[in-house]
Amino acid sequence: MSTAIARAANPTQQADRHSDRMPVMRLTWMLARPGAQSPATIVLPTIAFAVSTALLLIVAGGVQMFWRWTSVDADLYQMLSVLALALLLVPLASLGGSAARLSARRRDDRLAALRLLGATPGSVMRMTVLESTAVAVIGALAGVALYAASMPFVGLIPFGGEPIGAASLWVGVPMILGVVAGVAVIAAISSVIGLRQVVISPLGVRTKQQPQRVHWARVLIGAVVVIVGFTVLQSLGALGDWGVIIVVLAATFGAGVAVLGLIGPWAVALLAKAQLRSAKSPQKLIAARSILENPKAAWRQVCGVAMTSFIAVVGGTGTAVAVTASADARPQDMVLITDIRTGILITLIASFLMVACSAGVNQAAEILDRRETWVNLDRVGMARSTMEATRARQVFVPLTFVALLSAIVGGVLVFPLLGLSLIFAPASLLVIAVCFVAGFALVALAVASTKPVLSRVLAQPERV
Repeated sequence: MSTAIARAANPTQQADRHSDRMPVMRLTWMLARPGAQSPATIVLPTIAFAVSTALLLIVAGGVQMFWRWTSVDADLYQMLSVLALALLLVPLASLGGSAARLSARRRDDRLAALRLLGATPGSVMRMTVLESTAVAVIGALAGVALYAASMPFVGLIPFGGEPIGAASLWVGVPMILGVVAGVAVIAAISSVIGLRQVVISPLGVRTKQQPQRVHWARVLIGAVVVIVGFTVLQSLGALGDWGVIIVVLAATFGAGVAVLGLIGPWAVALLAKAQLRSAKSPQKLIAARSILENPKAAWRQVCGVAMTSFIAVVGGTGTAVAVTASADARPQDMVLITDIRTGILITLIASFLMVACSAGVNQAAEILDRRETWVNLDRVGMARSTMEATRARQVFVPLTFVALLSAIVGGVLVFPLLGLSLIFAPASLLVIAVCFVAGFALVALAVASTKPVLSRVLAQPERV
């Protein structure tokens, strides 16, 4: 096979531009087909794209529904729907981006080998975009089917005193095509960005000589964003116009969620350095070094719970507001209060679905990306229990740290609007605690569910 790849990859053997496309197509299939690599490297990102597409369409359908309302309270429903969309949009985009990067190291290894055999940067670029985009489109189409199948069930949710109905969630064909195209573009851009190391230094990629670095400037930018957001929310009442308030609220909380992705990798790397200095057991040492090898990948394993922690603070405080308002509410106001609680619950459920998907695929991808490391540890005699303890520590130590950091960022942004009394209200603390426990439980389940993946890797080390 290597002879065939070398012959197809060598640009001097191609007579014209048309004949150059055929080896690209053939090589892409040879390297992407299930027989050439673990099926999980194709299945996992497909699942992630499907879930992110379905959730995005459902949330977009709900937002469109509220913006068609003309009732007295329509403005409030519209503001809350946009806020929910802002809170979920960044995690959805992050899940889609993570799907595009799943098993990137395995793909980079194969493409770096082709570069060393003589393939041009253009050929490698086309192969990468073709493979990533095809997987993304397949996953997005599966997500559209999942969205259509879930519409009757989501339509049973009551708002305004009655079920909203499946038809109200339909976003239309143009929106569906736009979402599928957007998913494909995200995959293509992510693949091109990740390809730079392969094109510049294929030998460095092949020999793992490109260490991951996270610059401290991330923290400075993140702090500036949080301070600006805090200041803007303090003066929200001075804006006057309702539409401007909605946009500012959505932008501020959306930026707050995005800041987590900026600060997260740096915080994870900082924690790993401290853990490395105090490591006194094999699992602590290996876990810390694994995180430092690629802090961004370590962050992706816990980012779902981190973002859910942020959403939990916002949702918990909103629940406390609803509970306080219901104490002295008139009967006609109870429908609005009940709808606020329902909206918060839906937002939290959607975030947990993303956590479950993100945790599962990222845990399995971590095993596939570090296949050589796990195989080598197994060959030198490391016990399987030590490996599992290492994997658990590699996840839960940064998870605890970034979940608390995310909750603090959420509290800072909610404080100017509602104050500390509602943030620390019993209803708010209960929602936050339940979200923390549920998020950690989902990650623990994801770690446990990927044990068979590690078993297959150790049983078939030669498989790429």
